[in-house]
Amino acid sequence: MSVQQEAVVDGEALEVWIDQDLCTGDGICVQYAPEVFELDIDGLAYVKGAGDELLQAEGATTPVPLPLLTDVVDSAKECPGECIHVRRVSDRVEVFGPDAG
Repeated sequence: MSVQQEAVVDGEALEVWIDQDLCTGDGICVQYAPEVFELDIDGLAYVKGAGDELLQAEGATTPVPLPLLTDVVDSAKECPGECIHVRRVSDRVEVFGPDAG
């Protein structure tokens, strides 16, 4: 992923991660933001890091690029498995996704 400027909400940088235990493999996230998400051979979605590297470690996060903020948020909203979590980097509070308050 070529990260230009990271997305911020209220001055806070954002990151995204996927809970593979809840992933249904529908690929909606990949349709919305292929620069951020990818389906692996196991049929589950993962976030991508620098250089499009698939981040397969449990709880792996990647920065949300500013130009893709809407696409990443829409992915979290539309995900049937409710497994996409967008949170602030500073305090790890979820701002979009199933645990957002």
